[in-house]
This record gives sequence, structure tokens and C-alpha cells, in this order.
Amino acid sequence: MLDESPTRAAQAILIGAREGVLQAQAWLGQILLDGHGIEQDPPLAVRWFAIAAGRGHLMARNMLGRCHEHGWGCTADAARAAEHYRLAAEAGLDWAMYNYANLLATGRGVPEDQPQALRLYRRAAELGHAKSMNLLGRYLEEGRYCPTDPQAAVQWYRRSAEGGDFRGQFSYGCVRLAAGEAEEGIVWLRRALEGGNLNFLHAATQALQGAGSPELEPLIEAYKARLAQMQGT
Repeated sequence: MLDESPTRAAQAILIGAREGVLQAQAWLGQILLDGHGIEQDPPLAVRWFAIAAGRGHLMARNMLGRCHEHGWGCTADAARAAEHYRLAAEAGLDWAMYNYANLLATGRGVPEDQPQALRLYRRAAELGHAKSMNLLGRYLEEGRYCPTDPQAAVQWYRRSAEGGDFRGQFSYGCVRLAAGEAEEGIVWLRRALEGGNLNFLHAATQALQGAGSPELEPLIEAYKARLAQMQGT
């Protein structure tokens, strides 16, 4: 039997959005984007995100940036995405800091500015953003645009991993392996496997194979099997 609860929730959100409830307007944009409990309609999602963002909802502003970055319901425009991210980041939203930093780090929609990207990753990490913690750890480990600080890098990787970011779990697992703590390292690498997306699994599998460690062979096979499952092969 079809579970109607998402549909009922969507109807309640729709009513609230039409009545001007700000949070409901932001939620309506999200469920329209995802097609959760309501017919998927990305262009209409963009309109509701814009309404909520115009009324000061920071996550709606961030999601409006995501739509413009990826072309969800609108023409992809990295410069417009960057502007929405910047506004939400300046207002204190950690996700917007992370997304804006990603554009700055890669020069998409804005001139490349690695030092500013690093500052934003650090600010978001300090606010508890797990994905930013992992990237901050990478800058510190590699000494890019900041002094090298391996100890601080490990701590940020650990916090990212504990915060549930699969890339942070992979990073922390790798540093534990490098420190000779194979058992703990493999535990974290398996957690990364469980949550990782397709692009991550491709890169992670190659990295593990490149390590040339026999003790990683069962884990590598698990990564390959997960890849095949996600690819439908």
C-alpha cells in the first residue's frame, strides 16, 4: 500500500507556503526539487527558493545558489550561484561558506582565490561543518596557502569523520593507516565505503590500489563490489 504520509506533509507545506510561512516556502522549494511527496518541478522549486531567499531565509538562498550552479530548474550560471552563496555566507550560513569556497577554490563563476577559500572552509569548520573540516585538514596536511600542520590536519580529519562525512572518514582512515594503526584505519575506510557516492568510490578505489598493501585487498574488493552495484554492472 502506498505510504501517503509524504503527500500529506507536502500538502501541509504547500498550504503554509501559500499563507506566507517562511520556513514552509523554503521546504516547498526543497520538496519540489526532490519530488518528495509532490510532483517534481525544479523550475517551480527555484521560484519558491527565490521567494524565501528574498525574505531572508539563508538556506533557501544557498539552495538557490545550488540550482544556479548545477542548472536545476534554470540555466546553469556559476557567477549567479557564487553571488547567492556569498550573500548567505556573509550572513553566517556554514553550507554557503562551503559552497562559495568550492567555487573560489576552482575559479568557477569567480576568480580563483585559494586563500579566501581556505578562510571560508576554516570558518565553516569552526561552525561544525563536517565537509569543510575535511578540506581544512587537507590544506593543513599539504601546507597549501598556510603553514603545514599535520597534527591539526589529523584532528580536523577526525572531527570530520566523526561528523559523518564520508570523505573525512576516508581521510582519517588513511592517516590512521599511515600511522601504523591498520585496524582503526580500516574501520573508518569501511564507513566511508558505506556512505560514499560514485565519484568518490572511483577515486578512493584507485587510491587504495595505489597503496600496494596486501592487508587492504579485502577492502579494495569491497570497494569494487560497491562500485559495480552502484553502476548496475
